[in-house]
Amino acid sequence: MSRLAAGVVLITAHEPPLSAQGPRGEDVGMTATAFMSVSLEPPLVVVSLREGSRMDDLLAEQPLWGASVLAESQRHVAGRFAMKGRISDRLLFEDVPHVRGEASGALLMGGALATLECRTEDRVAAGDHTLVIGRVLTAATPSPQGAPLAYFRGKYRQLAP
Repeated sequence: MSRLAAGVVLITAHEPPLSAQGPRGEDVGMTATAFMSVSLEPPLVVVSLREGSRMDDLLAEQPLWGASVLAESQRHVAGRFAMKGRISDRLLFEDVPHVRGEASGALLMGGALATLECRTEDRVAAGDHTLVIGRVLTAATPSPQGAPLAYFRGKYRQLAP
């Protein structure tokens, strides 16, 4: 499957605080290359998450999430959110332009080709992954003129003009 070129998307969600008196919630992000449109009516997308990953666990509890379709200039964003074993994502978002989605509370990346806010409609176990099907609540094109970031043969790539 490394021969199948894919777009690169940053999936984000806001982890709510454990209690009203505890520390505030945390923003979480992960790079995904298995993301696609499923339906126009109703508007549905699907993302494939590694079973038991932090994002899989979070989206099992938190139904609202965001997706930012990354531009080729955002390779550094894709790389930092693809790192395994990190303790917190808080610092990873610090120097990346973003806005908080009004419908989902998830962070949406500035400079992305497109941003979506979604609500989970269904979760399907698929081998060692979970397919999360989301209904699109909002869609925007912050930087529609950019070129997409692609992933092919294990590396981030630019599409040739």
